[in-house]
Amino acid sequence: MSVKMNIPFSPPDISEAEIEEVAKALRSGWITTGPRTKELERQIAEYVGTKKCVCLNSQTACAEMALRVLGVGPGDEVITSAYTYTASASIIEHVGAKIVLVDTQRDCLEMDYAALEVAITDKTKAVIPVDIAGIPCDYDRIFEIVEKKKDIFKPASKIQEALGRVAVMADTAHSFGGKYHGKMLGSVADFSSFSFHAVKNFTTAEGGALTWRAIPGIDDEAIYKQLQLLSLHGQSKDALAKTQLGAWEYDIIGPWYKCNMTDVVAAIGLIQMKRYPAMLARRKEIIGKFDAALRPLGVKTLDHYTDDHESSGHLYLTRIPGITLEQRNEIIIKMAEQGVACNVHYKPLPMHTAYKNLGFDIKNYPNAYNNFVNEITLPLHTCLTDEEVDYVIEKYIEILKEYI
Repeated sequence: MSVKMNIPFSPPDISEAEIEEVAKALRSGWITTGPRTKELERQIAEYVGTKKCVCLNSQTACAEMALRVLGVGPGDEVITSAYTYTASASIIEHVGAKIVLVDTQRDCLEMDYAALEVAITDKTKAVIPVDIAGIPCDYDRIFEIVEKKKDIFKPASKIQEALGRVAVMADTAHSFGGKYHGKMLGSVADFSSFSFHAVKNFTTAEGGALTWRAIPGIDDEAIYKQLQLLSLHGQSKDALAKTQLGAWEYDIIGPWYKCNMTDVVAAIGLIQMKRYPAMLARRKEIIGKFDAALRPLGVKTLDHYTDDHESSGHLYLTRIPGITLEQRNEIIIKMAEQGVACNVHYKPLPMHTAYKNLGFDIKNYPNAYNNFVNEITLPLHTCLTDEEVDYVIEKYIEILKEYI
């Protein structure tokens, strides 16, 4: 019998190198948005294959600012999945547009693309597909749908006019480093918003990045400048620009928002960029071990690595056929008793108070509910040793024998 271990769900993978770089940032006297943030933006754009990138204080801020750049607001509709974290949908409410939720597919966590096609109306301005667990959505299908529906699209801004169709605004919170048909995620959708929160593969403690594809007739630099204005009070100069001799004066272009990234957290990201290829490789290794042990038992797992896509390996979701919600919760408690912290991804949005209050009812999203009832997420992170991975597998199999 193995000795009991204590395995947290998703601790940040921070080395001495990140700590030293943060210390350098603190010693430099430049701790807010400055040279390190700008360098991280440059490196991320290069990594994903876009001309520009903006780093802000969260994925949520990135996605909301993208909606604002697009000019989405009251009277508009934006579609996203019922099976996601609140940030995918709350930003739609923030800009005053109507949230439209679609169900998932029957045995897949991606949205039902047939339902997406039906949901697009002449009020739809954007769709927010979600790369759950780091696995890219079927972007070919999504683009096919928005192109097919372009005849009913009614643009309400210059950038919407340039697109000429519903914008594809990917929630890539989980999928930094993933690929779709050989292209890096971040360069596939019209806009992509990544999360660098503490539990993510790549972290800056709090933070996120927004990237976008070139839009014919729209200057990338103009989008970048608009995002800078939106994220820093509408102020015409950031603190870095104001350090130039005699350059104190600035203008407030609009009464906007405050969600910039700081150089202190960007310092963490600069080191994470150096370490990230090895971190992704380790995640792939762990997923391979989990798959080999669990799939023969009939445990349903996601396809992280196929000929069509490469996941970032962010989460290891499992589904146990035939169990009830109560049994699922029992299994999580039993795993916790063995020292293994598990989680659930996700409780569908219509089950939460905020979305019930907006008029959503889980009865209208039966596939999302059925995908949620028997889902258990195992620990998957780069602080896990081989021994800990083996322990998680051993304990999970022991406990599941009572249920499958």
